[in-house]
Amino acid sequence: MYTPSTRRFTRHPLVLALALLPLGMVSLARAEMPELNTPMQTAPSSALGALKHIRAGLLDVAYAEVGPANGPTVILLHGWPYDIESYAQVAPLLAAKGYRVLIPYARGYGGTRFLSDATPRNGQPAALAKDVIDFMDALKIKQAVLGGYDWGARSADIVSALWPERVKALVSVSGYLIGNQAAGQNPLPPKAERQWWYQFYFATERGAAGYQKNTHAFAKLIWQTASPKWAFDDATFERSAKGLDNPDHVAITLFNYRWRLGLVHGEAQYEPLEQQLAKAPAIKVPTVTLEGDANGAPHPAPEDYAKRFTGKYQFRLINGGIGHNLPQEAPDAFAKAVIDADHL
Repeated sequence: MYTPSTRRFTRHPLVLALALLPLGMVSLARAEMPELNTPMQTAPSSALGALKHIRAGLLDVAYAEVGPANGPTVILLHGWPYDIESYAQVAPLLAAKGYRVLIPYARGYGGTRFLSDATPRNGQPAALAKDVIDFMDALKIKQAVLGGYDWGARSADIVSALWPERVKALVSVSGYLIGNQAAGQNPLPPKAERQWWYQFYFATERGAAGYQKNTHAFAKLIWQTASPKWAFDDATFERSAKGLDNPDHVAITLFNYRWRLGLVHGEAQYEPLEQQLAKAPAIKVPTVTLEGDANGAPHPAPEDYAKRFTGKYQFRLINGGIGHNLPQEAPDAFAKAVIDADHL
């Protein structure tokens, strides 16, 4: 699937440095720890309580856990440039209904770290989705309800399509977000291209340096444009912005968006997954898709992706000026969708 690009950004020293960004002393210390067979509790994360850590695949994953340990499992996946705080109100609602709710930081966010300095800081979607499977395997979770938005919805979609036996039900904001590099080469109408301005910014070395220097300010601008009617305060933003201070965040972000444009190449280990995803596989698990009525981020039309869901399926438009970060802007609606999807 991967063909050489005429613009090999991976040869540029800055990109190589970002892709192999050092983890720092904290990560090195973790890499020398004995194998973790059980989750380890660490620092608190506001309403979500004390975070836990588990070694899962290539990562030491930091995650929140809310609700009874013996309840049916729900795994909630956050997007960019957000973090697990998006689910600070959703998780208690689900826990009150008896669910065990797990909210992991994705690679490049919060307290999640790579176990090895030598691992490429790869942000391609297949890698992020495989991280979810590794997380489930590490915690011995055979099946879970998955929910997500933005990058998290894409990972949840991929897991549901490629590992349907691991997914009891799916809640996906903006529906079917599975893409591939070949499709990414097709130009969009100018108005649609303009919505992806940051993707093209990240394709430049100026963009790489700019995001490294202004990560929080950049994220706040994305929040404002993606959710133009969400009146979040500074404290709400700053709680999540801390999750972007991960030493690998910039490298993962740049890789993700450059990969979509075919400017960097993924790892060989994910090639079989990418070949399957290039066929736009149907999602057969019970699914509820959601869309906010004021989503300012690029997103597909519900009527265009409905056919991709071939199992029990519902679409819900959430009104009230709801933008891109739907779980945090409309937690009741998101929690209800999870419960309803579980019972489709």
